[in-house]
Amino acid sequence: GQPGGKRTLIFVFGAAFGLCTAKPSPGRGPAARDVRWAALFAAVKEHELRGKVVWVTGASSGIGEELTYQLAKLGALLAISARREDELQRVKKKCLQISSLSESDILVLRLDLTDRSSHEAATNSVLKHFGKIDVLVNNGGRSQRSLFVDTNLDVYNAIIELNYLGTISLTKYVLNHMIQRKKGKIVTVSSVMGIMGAPLATGYCASKHALQGFFNSLRTELTDYPEISIIQICPGPVQSQIIQNVFTENLAKSIENSGDQSHKMPTDRCARLTLVSVANDVKEAWISDHPYLAVCYLWQYAPTWAWWLMNRMGKRRIQNFKSGIDADASYSRKRK
Repeated sequence: GQPGGKRTLIFVFGAAFGLCTAKPSPGRGPAARDVRWAALFAAVKEHELRGKVVWVTGASSGIGEELTYQLAKLGALLAISARREDELQRVKKKCLQISSLSESDILVLRLDLTDRSSHEAATNSVLKHFGKIDVLVNNGGRSQRSLFVDTNLDVYNAIIELNYLGTISLTKYVLNHMIQRKKGKIVTVSSVMGIMGAPLATGYCASKHALQGFFNSLRTELTDYPEISIIQICPGPVQSQIIQNVFTENLAKSIENSGDQSHKMPTDRCARLTLVSVANDVKEAWISDHPYLAVCYLWQYAPTWAWWLMNRMGKRRIQNFKSGIDADASYSRKRK
């Protein structure tokens, strides 16, 4: 609760149906909002992003790739970044096929988030091409599948360099531009792992908790700029290639078997709900099916139960991992 005010609760209408929920910005409609509900009835539809300059990192695969396609269909002007320029060109080609955008409406910009010395020049390249940046989508990063006791410490350094330091470095240059304009949106694709803890992802969880803490703090430094929004997206398990590129116990090793991903949330659904959240300036959106969505609520309001549930889920998650199947396979609903 807040001094002199009523206690604020997050509305759980969608949670009962395995949807996603959100913490909205103050002064933006009711005290709590379900993102699925917002997708249907929100005052601000995602179509409001038409004509906006949106820079998406990690755009060559997964959630970032799907966000790029949906933004293209909406008519947003796009800067797309990742390390693999050939994959970015593939994404751009498809964007041109599925939308009315022209060649100049999509800027392909190779970017390595760990090369922080390149971030200022990259930001200037986007500004030179489009003249402004309305929305930055911090989507670049890698997950993890390894037990702490088996993992070299240089893996943890690499996770923090990429997921955390790389993200806030790029944010700093873009935010300086938005402060000059006194408006803009900084969107960070975090994770439900930034809300809770889970086995096989100690470094990944640490990096996402760091992002949550950083952007929650940054928001409080921007009270003089009410038109600059800090938006955190926390997806649960999603059907994407992220599992194929995870950190393991050492930097030279890749995961041997990514397992069946069909039980996870479709990437296009996650991307759609992300854009609804962005259009409506939702501060923090939890986009997940159960059981992860339920655990997020337990972590907030009944942490003792959350520990109990995660201990049970965690044992099975580790067993799955050691058996060579997807870690989340045993308690995610199979999708038809």
